[in-house]
Parts: sequence; C-alpha cells; structure tokens
Amino acid sequence: MYTHLLLPTDGSKLAAKGIREGMRLAKALGAKVSGVYVAPPFVAPIRSEAADYYRGPYSRGEYRRLTEGLARKALGVVERSARAAGVPCRTRLVADPQPWNGILRAARAGRCDAIVMASHGHGAVASAILGSETHRVLAHSRIPVLVVR
Repeated sequence: MYTHLLLPTDGSKLAAKGIREGMRLAKALGAKVSGVYVAPPFVAPIRSEAADYYRGPYSRGEYRRLTEGLARKALGVVERSARAAGVPCRTRLVADPQPWNGILRAARAGRCDAIVMASHGHGAVASAILGSETHRVLAHSRIPVLVVR
C-alpha cells in the first residue's frame, strides 16, 4: 500500500485535522510521514527614491526568522503527533509563491506516495472563486491525495 505520506500544514485547526487523519493512516499502514510548511519566498522591495524614506516591513533576515518560527510551530504539531503515534517523521519548510506547487514539490523531493490534507469543502464554484489549494493539489498531483473534511 502506501509507505510514505506527505502531511502539509499551515498551522491552522483545519490542517491539524488532516494531520490527525494522516497519522492514523500512517500508523495503520506502518508508513512514515513527512510534514511540509510552504511559505512565500522573500520579495525585496523595488528600489526607488521612495525607498530612501520607506523600508518594507521586514528585512530578508527578519522575514526568514519570522517564517522559520511559524514553520517550526506548525511542523511541531506534525512531529509531536508522530512521536505519540510511533510513526517515523521528517519535516521541512519549502519556499514557493504557490502553496499547492510547494506541496507537490515536497512530495516529489521526499518520494512520497500519497498526500493527506484537509479541505474546507466549499464546493466547485467557491473553490474556483476562493482558489482552494487542496483543489489545485488534486488537479496537479500525480500521486493519490486523500482529502479530509
């Protein structure tokens, strides 16, 4: 069956639901898990005369520290859940402007054979308008995706 599950998280309660179900599946299958947190890459402010008066909200270093802190907190949920379930686990932070693409890149890089993630379940029309990341993962994934509602 499946031997390596990818569990994406953004630190939300909804993502935690996907992690719980993914961990239950991994334990039942004797599979390992990888947790992934996708953050947008740092974008430097455009240099202009205004830049002399305005410096963006974060420097590259401040942005990196903030992002790494958020990732540690979100991925800590995956790590603690894996320890409690006795499931082997690795986690990583991926930089990508499109979360769905970062999730798929992490799945390929980790050689995962399935993705387990939660969805709000808004439906097709709302997903098209709201831009559901789960919908995009489903549309572009070459490996099975288990969607938890």
